[in-house]
Amino acid sequence: MEDLTQLFANHGLRILDILGAVVGLIYIYLEYRASIYLWFVSIIMPIIDMWLYLEAGLYADFGLAIYYTLAAIYGYVMWRYWGKSQSKEEKGKKEELKITHLPLKKVKWVVVTFSLIWWGIYIILTHWTNSAVPINDSFSSALSIIALWALAHKYLEQWFFWLIVDVFSCALYTYKGIPFKAGLYGLYVVIAIFGYFKWKRMMQEQQASKAPEGV
Repeated sequence: MEDLTQLFANHGLRILDILGAVVGLIYIYLEYRASIYLWFVSIIMPIIDMWLYLEAGLYADFGLAIYYTLAAIYGYVMWRYWGKSQSKEEKGKKEELKITHLPLKKVKWVVVTFSLIWWGIYIILTHWTNSAVPINDSFSSALSIIALWALAHKYLEQWFFWLIVDVFSCALYTYKGIPFKAGLYGLYVVIAIFGYFKWKRMMQEQQASKAPEGV
């Protein structure tokens, strides 16, 4: 038992890195498929990431992992119960949320909120932690919060947010010596591009199925 404890102490960061990458692959696959089960994986993944980020000194990401856990519950409820049937026969009946565009009236709100969150996290990192990358860490964390909100509402544009986050995170984790996590986010960059077009097709199919016959 002592040998196993010592082994984890010596290689804990790498073990958590690999485990988090495996769970992350399952998560991104479910997100690509727009599967509601991604929210269950969203509860497991942050728990692993909390340990990993503490070991690596990524304190904003640690706090973000806590947010992810709570947001997973919110996201599941949104996807499962927040949709409304558009048919006359079942008007008002709850159904699974459909993929839509981010409303233009919310863009300004998103920009302002992102800026405030970025500034707030940056202040926390520079004043109360020893983070070596406060600007990048706070930027990716703030944008991740916005991206997860957009995902919970099933907005197509959430893929744009994640694409930016993934590029920054890949570079950040490479710098911090977390290669498997960096590689995972490098893969996320590619999947975000394909995911956007996948969701766009799904949205068009949903809209076509709602169109009245003969149109």
